Amino acid sequence: MTDQLVGFIGVGRMGGPMASRLLDAGYRLCVYDVSEEATRPFVARGAQLAASPAEVASTAEVVLVSLPTPDIVRTVALGGNGGIINGSKVRVMIDLSTTGPGVAGEVAAQLAQRGIGWVDAPVSGGITGAKAGTLSVMVSCPQQTFTEIEPVLKNFGKTFFAGEKPGLAQVAKLANNLLAATAMVATSEVMAMGVKAGLNARVLIDIINASSGRNSATQDKFPRTILPGTFDFGFATGLSYKDVRLAVDEAETLGVPMVVGGAVREMLAVTKARFGADSDFTHIAKLLEEWAGVEIRA
Repeated sequence: MTDQLVGFIGVGRMGGPMASRLLDAGYRLCVYDVSEEATRPFVARGAQLAASPAEVASTAEVVLVSLPTPDIVRTVALGGNGGIINGSKVRVMIDLSTTGPGVAGEVAAQLAQRGIGWVDAPVSGGITGAKAGTLSVMVSCPQQTFTEIEPVLKNFGKTFFAGEKPGLAQVAKLANNLLAATAMVATSEVMAMGVKAGLNARVLIDIINASSGRNSATQDKFPRTILPGTFDFGFATGLSYKDVRLAVDEAETLGVPMVVGGAVREMLAVTKARFGADSDFTHIAKLLEEWAGVEIRA
């Protein structure tokens, strides 16, 4: 147990469970979120409530952020008088968001001018993993900083040190999320094909999971949310589209062809247009159901 005081900005669907695990481990928290409803449970458990990111950064030496988009991360870190960069106490900012390597490098450079260290620590495993402490946490930062902050990050799951260059962990996260989205798209297509041909959806999933085509969609997302028809995995279509777009853009910057990635990006764009950015990204399968005229149910 520890009584170290840390800051946490963004205690929503993903950040909330992670912040809660820190409280469970004995950390003291100073929290900020634009939603009063999100911060209320933490205040009830004894956390300090800050009025701005800058106030969090004037209270704690280590500040974690879990935010939905790169632009919001940039604003929270650097924006005006209320940004983390204006905090009087912060030494290290840990970004648990999927920010992308471009924003990571930009923010890291500006924070460094104020003597504030930057840590990329995007996570994978969804809300379920955040609650259970089974996330994979990809980290890039100076090795000495990693040694200091790893005890905090281990409360969220297994850590993987990607290297010292800002943005390396972000590239790893984008690669993972592109593969996850690709599995969803491809599995939705073959499941729609199989059901329309007359196969039972559960039998087809079982066949795939016992064969070489098994993947994260067939092993988890389809049995848990699509075959029952709930479509509630817990990851928004808009966020999945953002991650895939960042991955394809980064590949283009590096001169790496991304033919399949480009197609996945377009499928997510169509899903977002049809069902909205706040829809669950498993609605990719619902899109295929509409196009094929079938229902993929157990």
